[in-house]
Amino acid sequence: MEAEHTRSGQSSPQYLRRMNARKVLDHMWHGRPATATELMAATGLTRSTVLALCRNLAEQGWLEALENAREAGTYTKGRPALRYAFREGALFVVGVDSGPHRVTAGVADLRGRELARVEREFGHEEVGGQERRSEILAAVDAALEDAGVPSSRVGAMVIGVPAPVDAEGRSPDGLNEFWALMNPELRTLAAERGWECLVENDANLAAMAELHRYPAARDASFAALLSGERFGAGLVLRGEPLRQPRGGAGEMGLLDMVEGVGSARGLAARARELACEAIERGERTSLERRPPGGPSAKEVFEAADRGDAVAAGVVARLADVLARVCVVLAGPLDLDRIVVSGGIAPALEGVVRAARERIAEHLYAPWLEVVVSELGADAVRVGAVHSAVELVRAKALDEAP
Repeated sequence: MEAEHTRSGQSSPQYLRRMNARKVLDHMWHGRPATATELMAATGLTRSTVLALCRNLAEQGWLEALENAREAGTYTKGRPALRYAFREGALFVVGVDSGPHRVTAGVADLRGRELARVEREFGHEEVGGQERRSEILAAVDAALEDAGVPSSRVGAMVIGVPAPVDAEGRSPDGLNEFWALMNPELRTLAAERGWECLVENDANLAAMAELHRYPAARDASFAALLSGERFGAGLVLRGEPLRQPRGGAGEMGLLDMVEGVGSARGLAARARELACEAIERGERTSLERRPPGGPSAKEVFEAADRGDAVAAGVVARLADVLARVCVVLAGPLDLDRIVVSGGIAPALEGVVRAARERIAEHLYAPWLEVVVSELGADAVRVGAVHSAVELVRAKALDEAP
């Protein structure tokens, strides 16, 4: 039945038109070009309603009429039925991963297909304030130029930061200086350009990326665990991202009190520290201490694969830490899956494999999967792009592109 009703129980022609337009636009946004007959079957609407809505959406710029349906191989005789297609280039979106040491910006169309990506390394650690804001805009402008997209065609920008972010786009001030450093009022960054701008926790965006990459995850409960310099978790319960108004869901400060873990320092940071300690003790290893620091985390993991005893010992200790962190996440929330994510993830196969064996020592959860994300360093940016697309889609009927 075509009728929709308002919450008061009274039908409203304007409300009906909007809900029906949403049905058509959502189907076209995620689907292929379609005829009125195909849209009738997909939405349950009448032919006259479908045709009227398609004309309106085309006038607004969201759809375009295709001249000949024979291209689809459906019609061979008679007058071909008119087909409509979604205009993925009606607007464009920007996704930003703003980390402690670098910023990466991607420009994508409304299907989330990335057209350009630019990365900028900071000259020193933990840039904040006006300098961070300037670096983000420089990366965004370079990506827009590479993509050939003018600023006026941007519909939304989402920025991921390693800090809790509340419903207003702010991070707590006063409790943790690092959080304020990472999010210097970034929600206002694009105001003068007229863009919709959302600031979000980076782990939450990594979880969004996993949701979009693996449709089967939409029925699961899982955590996307960023594990490089600091632990942070984006939580999804039965297909729905878990967010709280204060932005604290998934923060891992409680690890300070977990025996055998002791802090929220991530696996990459711990790998470097443990390797340096072994070198300083004079243990025989192929790893070398080079100024200004010791071997990188990736070098430690590669040495372990070659059979280096010191590196193998580091991996064993990290596996125990990761197992305990997984238990802290999976136990209370009864998760199905933990996806180890972030830039260091591709190097963590050995650590994750060993952690799986240790989890059973602490928690009965034979169903729990612990896997390495295939997105690696792209996870936060990909999640930001998809979140920006959703921002545009949610407001698509409010104004034409």
